[in-house]
Order: sequence, then structure tokens, then C-alpha cells
Amino acid sequence: MAGEGPNVYAVIETGGKQYRVAEGDTIEVERLPVEKGDTIEIDRVLMVAGDTGIAIGAPVVDGAKVVATVSEHLRGPKIIVFKMKAKKRYRRKTGHRQELTRLTIDTITTA
Repeated sequence: MAGEGPNVYAVIETGGKQYRVAEGDTIEVERLPVEKGDTIEIDRVLMVAGDTGIAIGAPVVDGAKVVATVSEHLRGPKIIVFKMKAKKRYRRKTGHRQELTRLTIDTITTA
């Protein structure tokens, strides 16, 4: 079973997306309902790997968790959505900016 150490990384799932994280990494995920500066425990750990081996969950690794600190809340880049039907004078232009949360990974633990 993979444990704590300098070369440990994990694959986590949050907001319907999967992220490969290691201690000290900074990632941007879908907006989470927590305050800036708070810590959050992510228990949807799909895989933990390190020097001692790999632990793959079915679907999650039992007892594994990733602790992260909320650095800030931000908005992603503007995405332009343009719909057009040729020769019909139909055009629709809309924009979207995703609400994001920036996390700093503190620790990766396994049971």
C-alpha cells in the first residue's frame, strides 16, 4: 500500500473532474462552498501512488484522504459561445466565466 513520503501523489475527484495532485501542488477546481483560508478534506481519492507501491480504489481507496487549503476564489477566462445558421440570419453570441476555487494541497494520507 502506498503511504506518506516525498514522492507520493494521488488522483482525486471533485466537481466531476479528476486531478493528479502531490503535496505542495496548487490546483483550480469547480467552486466549493468553503471560505478562503479554510481547510477541506477530499475523500474521493481514486488512486494513491508512491515509492512503496500503488493503491487503486474500486471506486475509491478506503481510508485515503487529501487535505487542502483554500487559497482563493476566482473566475476563469471568458468563453465565447457563438451559434449561427448559415443563410437564415440566425446568430446568438453568449459568454461564460466559470466560478473556480484555488486549492493548495497540504497532505496525502492513506489508512
